[in-house]
Amino acid sequence: MTALVAAAGLVVMWSSGFVGARLGTAEAPADTLLAWRYLAAAAILVAIVVVRRPRWRRADLPRQALLGLLCQCLYLAGVVTGVGLGVPAGVAALIAVLQPLVVGALAGPVLGERVRPRQWLGLAAGVGGVGLVVAGDAAVGGPPLGYALVAGGMLALSAGTLLERRWRLATPLLDSLTIHCLVSAAVFVASAALAGRLAPPAGAGFWWAVAWVVVLSTFGGYGCYLLALRIFGATGASTLLYLTPPTTMLWALSMFGERIGWLGVVGLVACAGSVWLVLSANGRLRWTRGRWRSSSTRRVEPAFPSSRSPTPTPRSAPTRVT
Repeated sequence: MTALVAAAGLVVMWSSGFVGARLGTAEAPADTLLAWRYLAAAAILVAIVVVRRPRWRRADLPRQALLGLLCQCLYLAGVVTGVGLGVPAGVAALIAVLQPLVVGALAGPVLGERVRPRQWLGLAAGVGGVGLVVAGDAAVGGPPLGYALVAGGMLALSAGTLLERRWRLATPLLDSLTIHCLVSAAVFVASAALAGRLAPPAGAGFWWAVAWVVVLSTFGGYGCYLLALRIFGATGASTLLYLTPPTTMLWALSMFGERIGWLGVVGLVACAGSVWLVLSANGRLRWTRGRWRSSSTRRVEPAFPSSRSPTPTPRSAPTRVT
């Protein structure tokens, strides 16, 4: 059940970030939105940490900080800045979801995970499905720098994904997210301040967008991503991101009235099929007795560890996908 909640939550919450970016950048520059997003998120998480007073392993802090820099700072900076320079959102989404192919290609030598032929078929089908979803944007141009930034953001998220699985840190989910948000807040606040764009606009629309991306995208999206990494592994969690462009399309339909063409519907089906191929091939999800069930037996670190067990329990050796 945890696996299904993590998968569904990742797809829905990660997709909400594209909607929040549209809402926020209509009110203020991207770096202003990102700075206040992470200031708010970090303030909430630090308040929780002060109350909980967890015991963090000092050796894990630099690694968690690097993961936050890669998976949140550099990924978002690359994608959002690239879109701001003129890269169509659909094309940016297509470049971003090349990440599962990068992770799949490197999962063997870096993590020891075997990617089976059926999974490669699913990864390739996912790229094709996303291509159909964003086909309407493909003919629109954009500056080379913008495309390079989006690709760089995708590679940063891929690197963070692989490092998280290789290190297998015992830091609870909530504490990991706190460290990541603190690092992101420091980077984005400094960037916006140096550019003279830190001051927020006075309109309520900006703060509504900030609330949206803090609750849904940061806490929901990245929280579910970290959880999905621990349940499905690097290849499985990355593959779920194939469902984010079509899900974003559904968000846009409900909130902005953007119609879905037949290519989008076909692409949505192809994306769903690709995710099923990858996850069912490694036994993570199976259709049994009329419902989806998870066959994963891996232990997931709780968000709030027991006060009677202050020392993190060492993780077992990485699971080889067969």
